[in-house]
Amino acid sequence: MVEINNLTTSSVDEEFIQKIIQQVLQGEGIKEEIELSLAFVGPGRMREINKRYRGKNRATDILSFPESKILMQKFKIGPTEKIPGLGEMIICLREVKKNAKRMDLAFEKELTKVVIHGLLHLLGHDHEKEEAEAVKMQKKEDHYLEIVL
Repeated sequence: MVEINNLTTSSVDEEFIQKIIQQVLQGEGIKEEIELSLAFVGPGRMREINKRYRGKNRATDILSFPESKILMQKFKIGPTEKIPGLGEMIICLREVKKNAKRMDLAFEKELTKVVIHGLLHLLGHDHEKEEAEAVKMQKKEDHYLEIVL
């Protein structure tokens, strides 16, 4: 189950977001039902979250927080055994719009890229640790972007 919370005044095509997520999950071989939370927030809230969890006092386009199996087991919180929890993605629509304009891309394309990027992080990919992983993740992003759009 994908829960989408839009905490902004901008409208979001939730069906399209669901389609992106399903395409990536299917492509990554995830067949079981998953639990995922996606929140759209404004730049002020995103800056606060980014400062608290990453020590960066600025808004960013997306943050991904994978579900911690250790915490779930230790404190007996989180989804049931049969529904794996992937975690939460938080997206700042204003930052996505700014990036789209700066890169001369359609907003929908940039939002799609951001959702794919965040979901790949939740699935364990990390472009910040190794160059080889960064290249692999970029190829996956490009592949899914081509499929979805």
